[in-house]
Amino acid sequence: MYSSPGRSSIWAQFFTTLTLIFNQGVRNVRKSHGNAIIGLLLNITQTLILVAVFMVIFLFAGMRAGAVRGDILLYLMTGVFMFMAHVKVIGAVAGAEGPASAMMKHRPMNPIVAIGGAALGELYIQVVTVVVLLFLYHALWTPLTIYQPIQTFAVFLSVWFAGLAIGIVMYAIKPWAPSASKLITMFYTRLNMVASGKFFLANTLPESVLPYFMWNPLFHAIDQARGYAFINYNPMHTWVYYPLVFGGCALVLGLMGEFYTRSRVSMSWSAKH
Repeated sequence: MYSSPGRSSIWAQFFTTLTLIFNQGVRNVRKSHGNAIIGLLLNITQTLILVAVFMVIFLFAGMRAGAVRGDILLYLMTGVFMFMAHVKVIGAVAGAEGPASAMMKHRPMNPIVAIGGAALGELYIQVVTVVVLLFLYHALWTPLTIYQPIQTFAVFLSVWFAGLAIGIVMYAIKPWAPSASKLITMFYTRLNMVASGKFFLANTLPESVLPYFMWNPLFHAIDQARGYAFINYNPMHTWVYYPLVFGGCALVLGLMGEFYTRSRVSMSWSAKH
């Protein structure tokens, strides 16, 4: 009875971590509202309102001529869905339980579980939102045809990954400068209302303007998603792998910052939040 317990294998620890991330993801889904269904409906409503507002702006601004020949609402939804998946996961990960939070006092909990749970919960909400809205549009309004749905969804996942990586960078900055982290996250979100390219195509932009948008992984993702969603659009200026490359670089920087922060964590930091 006094023998020390054997060490778990790497695979056992891996699956235990995945289980913890799943449970944390469920907790995050329910955290915004006590009823998970109502919380999901709120996100669907928010996305639907955003699509409607952009549709009104698009029509009254006379921007129809610059869109892809095809379903104009699908054109807008590809931009809004990518935008929501990207900025929502940034906010969720940046606002996850920090190394000095009360949740970290529980032994199974750690920053990786907090980050993974926040990202997984947000991915679940956004995927269900996309499926529900596309189904309702197809069933109630007009039959919907997506040229290459699997590739379009892959781009959706890539821009979610890029948002996850940016969120980890903000998460690493937050214990040192919580106000600056929140301000940078808000600025990036507001900037992407224009810089994401929801209202226009990269192929229609003049060469002198393109450099102002090419840094943005969301700009590449939206343009590439429209190339896969519409048969008559071929992206010429964006790269489909850019969100993954950008996200990989940001992920390395974010994890390095998070490990550095974790090794110097102090419980007094919780007073900053």
